[in-house]
Amino acid sequence: MQESLSVSHELDDEVAEYRDPDHEIDPLFVNRWSPRAMTGESLDESEFLPLFEAARWAPSAYNNQHWRFVYATREDDEWDTFVDLLSEGNRAWASDAAVLAVIVSKTTFDHNGEPAPVHSFDTGAAWQNLALEGARRDLAVHGMAGFDYERAATELDVPDEFAVEAMFAVGERAPVETLPEDYQEREQPSDRKSVDEIAFRGEFE
Repeated sequence: MQESLSVSHELDDEVAEYRDPDHEIDPLFVNRWSPRAMTGESLDESEFLPLFEAARWAPSAYNNQHWRFVYATREDDEWDTFVDLLSEGNRAWASDAAVLAVIVSKTTFDHNGEPAPVHSFDTGAAWQNLALEGARRDLAVHGMAGFDYERAATELDVPDEFAVEAMFAVGERAPVETLPEDYQEREQPSDRKSVDEIAFRGEFE
């Protein structure tokens, strides 16, 4: 891990082969992708807690800060519980992570107890902050939908007013060859739809 961190001002070589932005933006956004290959080594708290710090500063309606992260490291007694929540396909590679986490969001506003219609939207912003900080630190950060949502809520004692949103894995990056063979060819940055396909002026097209 580099002691001095800074935002990259150019695309990483592994990314430039697959991605070409339509417009000029900071390369940090394009360089972020979701590697699966991880070493299975532990991370010190000083290496992964800054990711949660980045998430902390996301915007939210009424500053409600809907997001919560329930996590376990390889050293924790709860590690096997988190691994067991994963689908078989995700377990095949995510068990080599240093940290596994479940993202939940508060579905009501703190100030009046009313439903918060944008709780998932705001929590997604916090997740993006976390993922970008992980990319800046050259960590593998990979979000997952393939896990048991109901068991996560039950086994992690998630309160009723919180919704389980997603899981993610964090770890030191490893060579692609360390992945199960089925995943090796998928271990590359994916492209994106063009701006014209996602942004419509005046009305939906």
